[in-house]
Amino acid sequence: MTAPVTIGGIVAPDSALTRSAASLVERVHSKPILNHVHRTWWFAEFLGTKRGLKYDRELVYLATLLHDLGLTEEFSADQRFEVDGADAASRFLLANGYADAKAQLVWDGIALHSSAGIAERKQAEVALVFLGAHVDVLGLNFQEITPAFVDDVLSIYPREGMKAAFTQALAEVVRKKPYTAVGTGLADIGRRHIHGFDCPNVCDLIDNAPFDS
Repeated sequence: MTAPVTIGGIVAPDSALTRSAASLVERVHSKPILNHVHRTWWFAEFLGTKRGLKYDRELVYLATLLHDLGLTEEFSADQRFEVDGADAASRFLLANGYADAKAQLVWDGIALHSSAGIAERKQAEVALVFLGAHVDVLGLNFQEITPAFVDDVLSIYPREGMKAAFTQALAEVVRKKPYTAVGTGLADIGRRHIHGFDCPNVCDLIDNAPFDS
């Protein structure tokens, strides 16, 4: 059995369930997105430790590894990709005997992982999924992480065209489900990357509500 990954003195959680989750994401994700979900955990763990947060490490590990299942062909359904991913992760965990309460917390962490201003106010586990993902995608709080730790993470989980791959994955969601882009950052993806894209403008929705004023 392969030893768990260690970076900067931090040892990744290692159990039958975490190994099953790692196998699942390795099967369904492209290499750039696969490396992204792994980096998300390492950055989340670093920030959680540095900020002195108390949290379930294995739960955060599972939630971060599974947080982008909604971007995959296998697990994309008819909801926002975050919710599709949360649903898929919950099904996987419950099928593997994970506790209901913990599975619900994973669901919240994944469903809210793009919800700035909300996720950070929830339980530490939920906040850390958001924080880890946004270090990797947008560089949010990047300055809190030591350059040596970033370098060590990237040496094991290189970016390999992450920006283009992630943008393409989001654009595919918008192509298939443009209605999920309303009022979200996916609308920006659609306008820039999909020819002829259109989705309802929130201002128009307000103006067209069935009331006089």
